[in-house]
Amino acid sequence: MLRNVTRQLPLLRQCTTALWATQRNMSSPGEFPRTQRVERLEKTINQVMLLGRVGANPERRGTEEHPVVTFSLATHTNYRKQDDLIQQTDWHRIAVFKPYLRDVVYQYMSKGQRVMVQGRLGYLERKDPNDDSIIKTATIVADEVIFFNKSGQVEDMQAI
Repeated sequence: MLRNVTRQLPLLRQCTTALWATQRNMSSPGEFPRTQRVERLEKTINQVMLLGRVGANPERRGTEEHPVVTFSLATHTNYRKQDDLIQQTDWHRIAVFKPYLRDVVYQYMSKGQRVMVQGRLGYLERKDPNDDSIIKTATIVADEVIFFNKSGQVEDMQAI
């Protein structure tokens, strides 16, 4: 048993050193820096799945080196308030960077179409032209987009 503990001491020292370095580099209590050098990676999950309707036809944006297709997606939450059935709509901004998927989305997607988007939550930063402050916007970065036809069936498209 003493051998097992002795073998794990270097790993424990590395973890303690990495934790101490992380805490020292924090800009404010409870906030982690965006990038940092680490000795050991830990598993995290950033996954989003949405099923809804497209709000407008997709748009091409970005530059030739960094093209992107964006579109909005509406999802609904239904609930009862006394005797009334209420439907609350949430709008999501979707960005597609993958080359093949980007082209398919731009060519075949249209306003009102029902789609499922799988991806990750990302934050885009831009400067406000009025006061040069930084504005962060939450965006879903799509990894997969599944099209549905009007009858609710999945479209027969390969590798979307």
